Amino acid sequence: MSEYRKAIKRIDVSTGESVRILRELQEMSQNDLAALTGVPQSTISAIENGRVRLGVDRAKVLAKALRCHPAVLVFPGWDVEQESAA
Repeated sequence: MSEYRKAIKRIDVSTGESVRILRELQEMSQNDLAALTGVPQSTISAIENGRVRLGVDRAKVLAKALRCHPAVLVFPGWDVEQESAA
């Protein structure tokens, strides 16, 4: 019998909020994150404020700088629950 993990939404956090939260937890400014990633500070601000979509490529770059998995940024607020497949 194989097992799978079912994702369930735990909190309501936007993608931009997750970027901001992780950035602030690491005591980084938007300018610090921009310098680490090459993503302009204005784009980081737009992502955090929901004016620009994160996108897969940016998620990978930002996740590396924020030391997290890209899925943490792309799917914020989701938790994995282990269940047995029926």
